[in-house]
Amino acid sequence: MATAMSATAAERAVLEEEFRWLLHDEVHAVLRQLQDILKEASLRFTLPCSGTGTEGPAKQENFILGSCSTDQVKGVLTLQGDALSQADVNLKIPRNNQLLHFAFREDKQWKLQQIQDARNHVSQAIYLLANRDENYQFRTGAEVLKLMDAVMLQLTRARNRLTTPATLTLPEIAASGLTPNSTKNFRPAGGAVLHSPGAMFEWGSQRLEVSHVHKVECVIPWLNDALVFFTVSLQLCQQLKDKISVFSSYWSYRPF
Repeated sequence: MATAMSATAAERAVLEEEFRWLLHDEVHAVLRQLQDILKEASLRFTLPCSGTGTEGPAKQENFILGSCSTDQVKGVLTLQGDALSQADVNLKIPRNNQLLHFAFREDKQWKLQQIQDARNHVSQAIYLLANRDENYQFRTGAEVLKLMDAVMLQLTRARNRLTTPATLTLPEIAASGLTPNSTKNFRPAGGAVLHSPGAMFEWGSQRLEVSHVHKVECVIPWLNDALVFFTVSLQLCQQLKDKISVFSSYWSYRPF
């Protein structure tokens, strides 16, 4: 590809005009589109209230807990905003088919910090975009790339908090009282919450052993919607970065 140094004056003029249009028009069009998508995503995190008003406690939503590979664990979870307020779980013991029933204490909730964190990251991404309104003049492509990197960082963090939530060790779960501080124990590697049969841990004066492990899931549709919005937004950011970077091959000698 010919560089701007060897291109004719006419070619340079055309390229510079296209680049000015990209900076002044298309960049702002993409930023508007990103804001629209992320505002729609943020609505998924708006805690619905019971009744018709905007005040009051968050609405309770019930979701089925289950697994496609086993019927040994079944139950219903109640999500209220960003916290599990109730859980009704039945566990079948394989050795004797004994059925055990578990439920949350009425005065306890399991705070899902990952939902709050994801919502905060989306809000930060919207804030970054809103600071570059229609009247803002982008001077260089590097400035656009810096903004896109900052937005993508927030969206990636939001997505990771939902797809790879914080995990707790068995002693932490046992001692949590259903109110763990999940952020300090965050580990990116998925599946760390699962402990193999035979694993031992101590709790107080007791030494306990894991006899069976069952992994069950609960599908929350509005969180899936949010993840789709994150993916689309990340793609838009990357596409704009790619368009800006095309000009770097022409103007490698200047801060494009």
